[in-house]
Amino acid sequence: MNTGFVYVDEFVPGMRWDAKYATWDNFTGKPVDGYLANRIVGTRDLCAALEDAQQKAASLGFGLVLWDGYRPQRAVDSFLRWSEQPEDGRTKQRHYPNIDRPDMFEQGYVAARSGHSRGSTVDLTLYHLATGELAAMGGDHDLMDSISHHGAAGITPAEERNRQHLCSVMESCGFSRYDSEWWHYTLKDEPFPDTYFDFPIR
Repeated sequence: MNTGFVYVDEFVPGMRWDAKYATWDNFTGKPVDGYLANRIVGTRDLCAALEDAQQKAASLGFGLVLWDGYRPQRAVDSFLRWSEQPEDGRTKQRHYPNIDRPDMFEQGYVAARSGHSRGSTVDLTLYHLATGELAAMGGDHDLMDSISHHGAAGITPAEERNRQHLCSVMESCGFSRYDSEWWHYTLKDEPFPDTYFDFPIR
């Protein structure tokens, strides 16, 4: 692993994770290039900020679940190749019901150069500490649709409150939100703002 990168679970005790791109549970429908283990990797700076975020979330009765952190460039490249393949319908209804594969890039849901590859961007959600259940957010990870935007119409007041809880926690700990995806946050003072890494997650 590159210097400055670590396994998040080793540096943030008690952090839950489910590395979606290491599994079959993602918009491509299979494990993605570069994800050889179900672990979340990120910079040390990211981990320090996530530890703060975890404590703030706990004060509200929530824990954090990470879905993605560092993303190898080869994974991003595989997304582009996947978007050029014929539609098979396997993941469309769940992840991109109202757009076509190439539209993911045009509408900003997937990028050819992803902030994830710099190591200080995360996809995450909240869960209730009392029950362990995921908080209702009005849509799952990588639902590429306008309902995933911050301030979207069509979600319940409780779902909107949960999104606001996540946003307030993350922004108070030095993260910037991405307006089109309620789950996506980037560390403002990221240590590698111009470097896109490609080492695999093992």
